[in-house]
Amino acid sequence: MSVQLDSTGENMDESLRIQRFEQIPSSLEFESLIQSTNVPAVFTGCVKDWKAFSKWNPSNGGLDYLQVPLPFSTFIGYCKQRMQNRDFGCANSELESHGLIGSDVEHAEDAPEQIYLAQTPIMNADNEEKVQLETLREDIETPAFLERKALASINLWMNNAQARSSTHYDPHHNLLCVVAGCKQVVLWPPSATPVLYPLPIYGEASNHSSVALENPDFSTYPRAKCAMEHSQKVVLHAGDALFIPEGWFHQVDSDDLTIAINFWWRSNMMSSMEEHMDAYYLRRILKRLTDKEMDQVLHKTSSTIMGDMKRHICELPSNGKADHRGNDLDQACEEADSKEKEVQQKNLLQDLEPIALQVLHEIVSLVHDYINISDHSQLLQSTLIDDSAARVKGECKKFVPANLFHLEDDPVAKILWSLQPSTLQHVFLAMAYNFPRTLEALILHLLSPVGAEVLTRKFDEMDQQITEEDRNKFYQVFYGAFDDQFSAMDAILNGKESFALQAFNNVLNKYVGVNLDGPKPGF
Repeated sequence: MSVQLDSTGENMDESLRIQRFEQIPSSLEFESLIQSTNVPAVFTGCVKDWKAFSKWNPSNGGLDYLQVPLPFSTFIGYCKQRMQNRDFGCANSELESHGLIGSDVEHAEDAPEQIYLAQTPIMNADNEEKVQLETLREDIETPAFLERKALASINLWMNNAQARSSTHYDPHHNLLCVVAGCKQVVLWPPSATPVLYPLPIYGEASNHSSVALENPDFSTYPRAKCAMEHSQKVVLHAGDALFIPEGWFHQVDSDDLTIAINFWWRSNMMSSMEEHMDAYYLRRILKRLTDKEMDQVLHKTSSTIMGDMKRHICELPSNGKADHRGNDLDQACEEADSKEKEVQQKNLLQDLEPIALQVLHEIVSLVHDYINISDHSQLLQSTLIDDSAARVKGECKKFVPANLFHLEDDPVAKILWSLQPSTLQHVFLAMAYNFPRTLEALILHLLSPVGAEVLTRKFDEMDQQITEEDRNKFYQVFYGAFDDQFSAMDAILNGKESFALQAFNNVLNKYVGVNLDGPKPGF
């Protein structure tokens, strides 16, 4: 019977699709075309020439052949009992977790209906004393494409009734060979780790998923709703083999009386990693995942936000005039402006395109929505002195959005994200010339972590589109609007770093299963 490949994996990258081979590859082909891609592959009929394929078949006297010294013979006895009872009723199929039973079957008398003999060594390069079934080695053959590999172990897997492993990954490359029966394997690439909620890296079962995928608790594991979209399913019949690369999560369902052999070997990458480089690789990988996390947070909602913001901005009054509520904060400073600056103010407001005027109106409105002026005269006075303590104490009630990391939750960040860099440049110049105190309040009091990240990204885009002269002039005018330019720079930098820290915490949670103490609300 041929291997069946399921069509699951709606969001699966095409380069990660399971490969299928009707002909067994050579060692060189396997190394260069299959293992190097780190993508699973199925080899149809790979083990049909093994002695085990005929000798171990339970339907053809294979259980009598396998009845060797304890504890294995005890398990074989249960298998025989299962075959005898199979036609008289369905035994309770209790799902056992991968690796939890192992080769110890002494407790099976309490539950003889369901036994899973897991990872019983036929060969173990690191611990020969663990080998219990070396006598079966002569019935199996190492596939030709693995002959040059330094095998870590060869193991027997056998169940007397239907069984399911937990979802887990292996730290070695794995070739799973079905000798008798049938297995269904669901696989997820390492990139799907966040939706599978791995157990903490410091735990004994760190390579296992926290989620029971047959009955997931989405209130506890909300990302698991997308788990099957990233999965692929393959059904292996007797004689077939499946290459499972290291790091690929997999869940295995086995039919009654299924027998399988697996080969484990270390990957070239792990073998070539020098221990003194571990810290460097760790930092590089964490940095790359953190950058990716920040990109995903911004871009996963950007399309919807862009459309919503454009519709919202277009609904604002557009009468060719800017909203002058900012003058309440700024009129006390206007007398200090030079004649040249007054000309620039008029020209900037008159020359602003309609979308920029509307954005200016919206930003000024947001600032005034969040700043409650309790003493107008004292606030005006405080804006004229270089005293940050006096600025805060009693004059205004600040809105400090320090816990905003979601773009869709932050109205300021949404506006900034929706703008072209050139429009943002014109809006900020208009604010710097006309409403410097409003600009100051925006940056110092309303800029959230996600807002700071968006702002710096827009600044980077703008820098690429304008000349060095215009760039220098813009930043001179922008930061010149602040009584303390360094406080503005610190506000932007600190917000950006807070956003990156939350992204880093998310990476630890999603990929390592670790929550730092006192985490901020996650993405």
